[in-house]
Amino acid sequence: MEAATLRSPSFKEDTYFISHLKSSEKKSLQELKDKLTVSLGPDGQCTMWGIPLLSGDEKADVILLKFLRARDFKVSDSFHMLEKCLAWRKEFKADSVAEEELGLEELEGVVAYMHGYDREGHPVCYNAYGVFRDKDMCERMFGDEEKLSKFLRWRVQVMERGINLLHFKPGGINSIIQVTDLKDMPKRDLRVVSNQILSLFQDNYPEMVARKIFINVPWYFSVLYSMFSPFLTQRTKSKFVISRQGYAAETLYKFIRPEDVPVQYGGLSRTNDSQNGPPKPASEFTVKGGEKVNIQIEGIEGGATITWDLVVGGWDLEYSAEFVPNAEGSYTIAVEKVRKLSPWEEAIHNSFTSREAGKMILSVDNTASRRKKVAAYRYIVRKSCL
Repeated sequence: MEAATLRSPSFKEDTYFISHLKSSEKKSLQELKDKLTVSLGPDGQCTMWGIPLLSGDEKADVILLKFLRARDFKVSDSFHMLEKCLAWRKEFKADSVAEEELGLEELEGVVAYMHGYDREGHPVCYNAYGVFRDKDMCERMFGDEEKLSKFLRWRVQVMERGINLLHFKPGGINSIIQVTDLKDMPKRDLRVVSNQILSLFQDNYPEMVARKIFINVPWYFSVLYSMFSPFLTQRTKSKFVISRQGYAAETLYKFIRPEDVPVQYGGLSRTNDSQNGPPKPASEFTVKGGEKVNIQIEGIEGGATITWDLVVGGWDLEYSAEFVPNAEGSYTIAVEKVRKLSPWEEAIHNSFTSREAGKMILSVDNTASRRKKVAAYRYIVRKSCL
């Protein structure tokens, strides 16, 4: 994988408008409904994600079309998949799992979690399994069948919560984005668990993922990918985005705005940000190799407080901040002295209250590097109440 990102032709999500279907696809949809009606009987009814499948409305059609697309519109195969999924949901009690207290708080926001939306409005689910390099953690989560079963239930819970954010409407948002961080992921300890999760999702959540983004991919993943790639459909491969270590922010920014990307992946979003309402939009820019960028924020009044966030994907450069008063003879104030920021640093978050009118200058110095880097910043100025 010589390039930063290995991508197949980009997947284009289906709109689910009946008018967009081929005549053969419309026929398959009706045949699937007929088979389901016969199976349930004249008074039978079943629901999935709170939607009656035989209600005849557009939401039911979206779900049925997902099963049909997962099996290339082969009605018998689609019906068999749907039947098995309904049986599994009943046995697993999947309809209520989203509200359960499973006692796995230590995994919340760490291993698998919903966080923000992509540029098109899809909910984003992040997955990171590096914590399982810790043998004690592995033992607590997967030490026996009961523990493993509980973990799998928790992982399904995360998925169900993500699906609860979908529209199930033609032309709406009907799938999620999966971002998987492969940094420090233990291969052996997670093999059984990963296979079970993959099997559960493939069998019971058809066409629920619009794109799968793999970040911090180790060098040997390209070898593994070349081995299993022939067994994947072109439709599945078109959803994959594979990005090697050091390019997480650059890759994620293509699909997700910086203010929605978690700080640990080169974004501006922190866990407690959601308590303050929707994130303030950020301005994106690039820092070329050998270039120094000065961001000037002018018009700051005396007594005002400026708060700013700044991030550069894969930092490895110098940063500083200074306040320059407007008045002649006033001294420039070094708010943050020049310092080297390492590639794994999170976003800068700082504030400064000015005694006099002036401007803030945020400096990003990439002159020691040849690599172009993505970056983003935002700020807010609050005037003095006096």
